[in-house]
Amino acid sequence: MLRFLHLSLMALLLAAMPVFGAQESEAAAKLRAEQDRLQREQQENERLKFEAVRAEINRLKSENAALRAQAHANDPAPSNLSSTGEITRAQYEQVIRDNDRLKEKVQQYVPISDVGAVDAASQQVENRYGPNAGVSTREGKLTMGGLVQVWYYSIQNDNYGYADPNPNIAAHPAAYGSNEVADNDSFRVRRAQLRFTMDIHENVTAYVQIDPSREADSFPTFPSNVGNNYSGEGVVFTNPGLFLNEDLEAIEIGHTRNQAVRNGSGSANRLLEEAWINLHGVIPHHELSIGQMRRRIGEEGSRDDGKLDFVERSMVTQLAAVQDLGAMAHGSWWDDRFQYWVGVFNGAGAAFEPRYNRADDNDSKDLVGSVLLRPLWNDEKWGSIEIGGSFLYGEGGEAGSRDSNLGLGFETDGLNRNRIVRRMIYAYGMYRPAGPVRGWWIRGEWGRNDDRWAPGAVLSVPTSASGGDDVLLGPGPISVQGWYVSFGYRLSQSYWGDRLRDSNSTFMKHVLEPFEFVARYEAMENLHFVDFVNPQRRTDESKTEVFTVGCNWYLKGNNAKLQFNYNWVDEDQNVDEPGDFRHAREVHNDNFIVNFQVAW
Repeated sequence: MLRFLHLSLMALLLAAMPVFGAQESEAAAKLRAEQDRLQREQQENERLKFEAVRAEINRLKSENAALRAQAHANDPAPSNLSSTGEITRAQYEQVIRDNDRLKEKVQQYVPISDVGAVDAASQQVENRYGPNAGVSTREGKLTMGGLVQVWYYSIQNDNYGYADPNPNIAAHPAAYGSNEVADNDSFRVRRAQLRFTMDIHENVTAYVQIDPSREADSFPTFPSNVGNNYSGEGVVFTNPGLFLNEDLEAIEIGHTRNQAVRNGSGSANRLLEEAWINLHGVIPHHELSIGQMRRRIGEEGSRDDGKLDFVERSMVTQLAAVQDLGAMAHGSWWDDRFQYWVGVFNGAGAAFEPRYNRADDNDSKDLVGSVLLRPLWNDEKWGSIEIGGSFLYGEGGEAGSRDSNLGLGFETDGLNRNRIVRRMIYAYGMYRPAGPVRGWWIRGEWGRNDDRWAPGAVLSVPTSASGGDDVLLGPGPISVQGWYVSFGYRLSQSYWGDRLRDSNSTFMKHVLEPFEFVARYEAMENLHFVDFVNPQRRTDESKTEVFTVGCNWYLKGNNAKLQFNYNWVDEDQNVDEPGDFRHAREVHNDNFIVNFQVAW
């Protein structure tokens, strides 16, 4: 009986097990389904959150890249942004704050889930190896930029020099120097700059700029091919084509560029343009720079090479566009409406010689100061006004007394040069109106340079001193000055700009709208030659005048543009000294230049 009851109970239990099992399985399935749903919802929420964060990161990265491209690639240092007005110091500092916020979001949200991790990993792989991969450095952040300018120029053929022959010299009755080497049409790489900016610390930035194209020194100068400069455009026209020996015999030597053009030539110290370290964010409203940099003198001379209104700077501002070794402080107030620069530089060399990348030749240093004021800036009714001034004061040479013409300055191992107080003074102004006449702009600048030619760079003539012995009169002090005024009308910023952009015409929208029309008049005491009555370089008897018309076609702002300039050149004819029958003559050297430019 007991055995029967035991078997019956077992049978009942076995029959009930599928029912309990089915109930348990159904509850577990519902629980797992709910868990899966919640997990999918969480993952979707995390994915949406990650996508929102990534969109914000991409926005910040794009904004950061655009601002840094303006701040570093086209105008590499905050201290040099003043002349364009395209970006303020406050905007630049906002980039730094955006970077910090971007880093915090990346660290907080990237590893949020399996989905986010996979997405972030894919994004990192794309950023590292993809077409837009960034450059990584062991320390800090490196930004690279550059500027390429390729020219084609055509010059009127006039192989006759700019000074008439002197009939008093029987050995040289013909042309007083040849211009044949400087009137040939040619292609040229005008600039090939590579720029590197390293943000190594929140308060420390280093900047390096090289330009291999500056090593070439056989090209003619512009806008006048008989002009002078020392900013890498070519060799200064310092030799009139003959040399007088001790017996006053004229020896024909041709043009100083003959050898350079025939065989090619270069100057390696021109390769390094700039290399300086900038300290910022420590002293309010100020930053300090030390190294080799462009001195802040005038407006056009200090402007970035890729943002020139014309193919080449004016003659007088080429004298100011010079890099030198030294230190400079820059202050900026009221959203860059008031700025000033103060610096000390080596100032090695003499007039029309390059100053950069060379040891100083005396203990004195050049003091440079500049101030900029914007009484109006981006005013909707009146537009923008910018005025400023600059000065340089220093002492060149070591030998003899100041302003003395006696002696070549070779008293000590051929190094010493005659002492001279050198000065540079520049003043400029700009007005860009608003309202119905927006798109127009006008600029003007005046400059003066007081210095002395280096011995040997100018023909020196033997003469009889009081003791009867022949001595050489060295080059005396010189003073040259010049000025320019320029106009422009940019269609994209004019009253007609919106209509051109919205036009259905391809010509109006893509061809005409990017154009800017420009014109400039400039004059400078630009012709320097020897007077036999007063045997030193003459600079105040004649001048060069140039009238330029052209247009700029902005494919992508200053980052990609074409420039066309035609220069009408006039060498003034004013020299007529008693006993000196040579005259400055009009050289037929009008020229046409096309500049193809890409900057990044």
